[in-house]
Amino acid sequence: MLTRRMALGSLAAAALPAAEARPNTLFILIDDLRFNALGCLGHPWLKTPNIDRLAREGAILSNAFVTIPLCSPSRACFLTGRWAHSHGILDNTNRSEASHKLVTYPMLQRQAGYETAYVGKWHMGNDDSPRPGFDHWVSFKGQGQYFDPPINVNGQSEIRKGFMTDILNEHAVAFLKKPRRKPFSLYLAHKAVHGPFTPPDRHRDLYAGEPIPRHPNTQDDRSGKPILTREVETNKKNPTAGLGPNDETVRNQMRLVQAIDDGVGAILQTLTETGQLDNTLIIFTSDNGYFHGDHGLGDKRAAYEESIRIPMLARYPRWIKPGSRNAALVLSTDIAPTMAEIAGVRPPAEMKGKSLVPLLRGQTKSLRDDFYCEYHFEAQFPRIPTWRAVRSARWKYIDYPENPAWNELYDLQADPYEMKNRIADPTVPVAKLKARLEALSRETK
Repeated sequence: MLTRRMALGSLAAAALPAAEARPNTLFILIDDLRFNALGCLGHPWLKTPNIDRLAREGAILSNAFVTIPLCSPSRACFLTGRWAHSHGILDNTNRSEASHKLVTYPMLQRQAGYETAYVGKWHMGNDDSPRPGFDHWVSFKGQGQYFDPPINVNGQSEIRKGFMTDILNEHAVAFLKKPRRKPFSLYLAHKAVHGPFTPPDRHRDLYAGEPIPRHPNTQDDRSGKPILTREVETNKKNPTAGLGPNDETVRNQMRLVQAIDDGVGAILQTLTETGQLDNTLIIFTSDNGYFHGDHGLGDKRAAYEESIRIPMLARYPRWIKPGSRNAALVLSTDIAPTMAEIAGVRPPAEMKGKSLVPLLRGQTKSLRDDFYCEYHFEAQFPRIPTWRAVRSARWKYIDYPENPAWNELYDLQADPYEMKNRIADPTVPVAKLKARLEALSRETK
């Protein structure tokens, strides 16, 4: 078993050339941001000029996914490079003590000489104790609140007047303005666009009346989806069941995105003014997707694309061709080994994700052919059982260990909206997919 002492006590040179300066790293994590909810990702009316600049001057990683579509465990995956069944943060309950024992990439970077900072939502426990591995930290308990939030700045509690997204952006900018002799690593984790969907006053009337784009699977009759049919039929009082969020709720989500975009603009301006922009690897992504009525669902937690697929942008002009689009399968677990390699650290063995450095440099076109995804039962959300899935370019096989009769299989090439369950079709490779699922489960442990 990997211990923190073992991981931090054995730094070894990674693959970056010795003569190449180590870049700063800025990781921006949004909460519940749908994979296509940005201007640069094709949204028909949402305007995100500052985030779009990251895509224009960098790359869109168009096939990015989380390995578990749930806030707390997904955040642990980003930080550790491990799958949930390996790192042990399986749900959103109080995991403060467990999360503070994890070996994270900022710890490795800090040991390698980086100045590290955490700003924002931790959500791996409900406390606001010091975030381990960081020289500087600004955070809050649990979900926090959008307006006049209590926050903790390096151990000092205070109540800040204003809107949470703006406050976190201000703290990020202040950190970036500090004079320093070391490279920095900033982890900026927003509460937005998580509910309750209450945008700042300045954006409250944006996009009034704009039609909400919906996928064809909002008309899915859920035939062949017994678990989802059960949910819709038996949980009609559940606000996340039925048709998903209403139009105004979705507009408010997009208004929250607007406040994030404002902050990205301020961050880019600060990096430019301080001469750090082109020496900073910026990665922008989300902790999971979000349903907008797809398959009759809201929220996340299911294995369908809208839940597990995420937006991901990367900017670093020394490596990345501006305006490029990369279709390689990229995972949340790839961030930690990427940051470790950039810092000149060989990732510990239990960090099972793959470094994105060769991909960003254009040295390879692919990292994997398929991946393992999972979700673990939560008592507070009994409508969704434990599931495991393997997803490749063509196939998605979903296994419900406690009730195999619910299992699902989709041909993503022929059926990208996952409307026809092929599990009983004798012409599809069910046995091979089952075997691959078990192999990936073992490989990611």
